[in-house]
Amino acid sequence: MPINFDTAFGIHENALLYRGERSAVIANNIANADTPNFKARDLNFVDALRSQQTISDISGDLSSGNLAPGNLLYEVPTQPNIDGNTVETQIEQAKFAENAMQYQASLTFLNSKMKNLMSAIRGD
Repeated sequence: MPINFDTAFGIHENALLYRGERSAVIANNIANADTPNFKARDLNFVDALRSQQTISDISGDLSSGNLAPGNLLYEVPTQPNIDGNTVETQIEQAKFAENAMQYQASLTFLNSKMKNLMSAIRGD
């Protein structure tokens, strides 16, 4: 029976792609914390994966991993700055750390799957 890597890895392959993209968006927010009129953005992770899953169900392609424009949203600040900047540095840093942990969890899961597949291929 052939091994289908798309089904073996599940959604974790795309989760890594989106977590990486979300890290870049959050890092951009933090980098622009002092830029007047900068509007903080974030990736709607659940909707991004859901739309990617819908695309893969239709086309069978899980490798596109492109961020749909509707999934990148503006943050609504609890206390906007008087210069129009909406970045809340502490919140962004917390989101960045949480995203990094979730990225690591998906990476660990994929690593485990790879070890199991290698074991199956070798016949261990």
